[in-house]
Amino acid sequence: MIEILTPAQVDRARRTGALVADILQSLKQRSTVGTNLLDLDRWTAEMIREAGAESCYVDYAPSFGRGPFGHYVCTAVNDAVLHGRPRDQRLRDGDLLTLDLAVRLDGVAADSAISFVVGDSRPAGASDLIEVTQVALAAGIAAAGPGARIGDLSHAIGSVLGGAGYPINMQFGGHGIGTTMHQDPHVSNDGRPGRGYQLRPGLLLALEPWVMADTDVLVTDEDGWTLRSETGCLTAHSEHTIAITDDGAEILTLPSS
Repeated sequence: MIEILTPAQVDRARRTGALVADILQSLKQRSTVGTNLLDLDRWTAEMIREAGAESCYVDYAPSFGRGPFGHYVCTAVNDAVLHGRPRDQRLRDGDLLTLDLAVRLDGVAADSAISFVVGDSRPAGASDLIEVTQVALAAGIAAAGPGARIGDLSHAIGSVLGGAGYPINMQFGGHGIGTTMHQDPHVSNDGRPGRGYQLRPGLLLALEPWVMADTDVLVTDEDGWTLRSETGCLTAHSEHTIAITDDGAEILTLPSS
């Protein structure tokens, strides 16, 4: 299903997006050496409840997962990149952590992800990985607007990722979002310009470039959810929810202050 939101719904999506961004920034500040991933999940649940929102993850049970996700935020560390299921694990100095969060507030969802290094150490290549996903995300957003096609966004993202020399996995990518978290259209992280669905005002998209340092092959962890690089290399992931407007695209998942 491809959903076109009304102006009133887009306005509600702005509030949801700000909430997602604010929670992520709070979690980033709390992600210090020794922080337990389960504490990050608990804090997320508390902030969602305090805002009167609901989690898009806790009961999420798609075909590729093993039962309901059962947690409130994705916590992917180092070689984990997507669907990182929180576990009893304490962060170490130099860990590359990705936090991915989706919530629904007043009937509209928003989805965002950030990657950063914990502590003072900087593992080789970590900063480059994070930066390339951020630059690719900005390129995808810049390509979005009424009349553009999904392939234009995919091509913009893929040109940055591939141009930096990173392999690109085409299995998971961005997606439509609205009153539910995952909708059509799928937005691959590489593609051909001029192809695919034509964007219209009121369409919300979650764009999410992600890379693994030296492979495009994912393996599923024993928890049935966490996706890791096959080679054990570092990974990174950046994501924003955007709204297509009459004259371009608006980033919804920015902090409120």
